[in-house]
Amino acid sequence: MTNVGGSGSPFELTALDTVIKETMRTLGAGREQLFAVAENARSECSRIKNSMAETNSQLAALNSELAAAQKEERIVQERVALVTGAFERHSEAEIKAAYEEVRELQVRLTLLKERRDQLLHKKEDFETSRQNLQQTAEKAENMVSQVGVVMDFIGGNLRDINIKLESLQQRQQMGLQIVKAQEEERKRVAREIHDGPAQSMANVVLRMEFCEKLMEVEPAKVSQELQELKGIVRSNLQDMRKIIFDLRPMALDDLGVIPALKRYIEDFREKNDIDIEMNFFGKEARLEPVLEIALFRLIQEALNNVVKHAHASKVKVVVELDNELVRAFVEDNGIGFDLNDYHANQTGNNFGLVSMRERTDLLGGEMKLETKLGKGTKVYFVVPVAR
Repeated sequence: MTNVGGSGSPFELTALDTVIKETMRTLGAGREQLFAVAENARSECSRIKNSMAETNSQLAALNSELAAAQKEERIVQERVALVTGAFERHSEAEIKAAYEEVRELQVRLTLLKERRDQLLHKKEDFETSRQNLQQTAEKAENMVSQVGVVMDFIGGNLRDINIKLESLQQRQQMGLQIVKAQEEERKRVAREIHDGPAQSMANVVLRMEFCEKLMEVEPAKVSQELQELKGIVRSNLQDMRKIIFDLRPMALDDLGVIPALKRYIEDFREKNDIDIEMNFFGKEARLEPVLEIALFRLIQEALNNVVKHAHASKVKVVVELDNELVRAFVEDNGIGFDLNDYHANQTGNNFGLVSMRERTDLLGGEMKLETKLGKGTKVYFVVPVAR
């Protein structure tokens, strides 16, 4: 299909590929620059936080010194009052010394207050800079994400899309669906990284700083702290491997969706200690890549919901494939839930089910849900096959 324009004018696919590659190169360079901006802003923001902490320490010490000086001044003022009240009993030198002491204390207090005002102004400047850098980093990261979505869309198999689409309107609609699906996947990955490895790495940094301080005061305890730190890093590594696997299981590309599901379910059974059974009916055949990954994700999300919410001891997975449809269901014997509450609130805590339904709709399929409190849950999918 060489007619990729709405007016019927033909374009050479090689020229189109050249344009796409040059666009991808330019977008890639821009994304790297935006990423560098975000990293630099984050780094500078961290440096300013350290400077603010040092300034706060200086302020605390200065306030203590100022309070002591003010207390000393009150004492000296009382002494001057006594001297003044009994003027005839004190020599001129004693009176002069008392007033000189008051003057020196007042000068000292003035200097301390000026220093405090300078530190407060410095702290305000640090906070303003930190907020500006934070905003810069967030804007740059958002732009990196947006550029990534564009690159993923352009870098897709545009040639195959042009062959399958019959009009500009169809291409635009498909583009919106692809971008939407990619964005949902990005949100899921971002949420997993934020709640898992990112939090863990922040904890690692704090524990390392604690180790540095512990080396100075109690070196004997550093070894135990490092052992715990190693456990945190090992757990973080496992989380990262899980996220990488969830992004794209290799067996799916190499063997197809059915073998990949069988392997995933075996691992799922071992990791979660749940009695899970899988049955397949029909003839194993390779499907469209987008359909294979979608089917895999649907069943994966259904099983994740079982682990998170169902408290089930048994799960049954059934997949049936014929020339026109893929039928599948995931059934558990867990606690179930109120279906009316789910329909009344299809956002919030039900994000997983909403995402599954949206994914099914994008494929032109249908999702059904059967559940009752205390009676388990069954999630059923029907998706048309496109070969």
